[in-house]
Amino acid sequence: MRSVVVCESWFGNTKRLAEAVAEELARHGDAWLVSVDDEMPTLEGVDLVVVGAPTHIHGMSSAMSRRSALEQAKIDASDPGRGVKGWLKALPEVEHGRAATFDTRAHKPAALVGSAAKGIAKRLRRNGFELVAPPESFFIIDVDGPLEEGEHERAADWARRLAEAVEQHPGSEAAESAVAAVAAVS
Repeated sequence: MRSVVVCESWFGNTKRLAEAVAEELARHGDAWLVSVDDEMPTLEGVDLVVVGAPTHIHGMSSAMSRRSALEQAKIDASDPGRGVKGWLKALPEVEHGRAATFDTRAHKPAALVGSAAKGIAKRLRRNGFELVAPPESFFIIDVDGPLEEGEHERAADWARRLAEAVEQHPGSEAAESAVAAVAAVS
């Protein structure tokens, strides 16, 4: 199985989870971790694309929210990068691509704080991807972290279930079964 894990991260929390996901997916084949600001990877021959980002102002980050995060982290905010929205905009349409999404956010109901993962999932579906799992949220204690206890391990377990779903249902026609299988254990 070949996987690409794409992440946006400002305080390192989302990146740590993306690393855990990529490490676990590498146990099932080849896996690469890339930033949303890196060159667009080729998706030819890729079995699974996993995209993760922090939740900013109820959804995906904007140039303004990225600048604010950079300023808060005391990092030069003159170039906030393209963020996950820009990465998704540059993503070519695919046929039969499979994907999963995650975000980091405060541990409050999504109705109150939003979810970047849900917006990412919607855009991936528009580009021809089928989700192998519902969007997943991982929790942070404060805006700049740290992650809540156990989230790193939960991300690795989630990635293992994603890999199993893709391996058990290699054809896109079985994607709905894979979604149901992963959702049942989430």
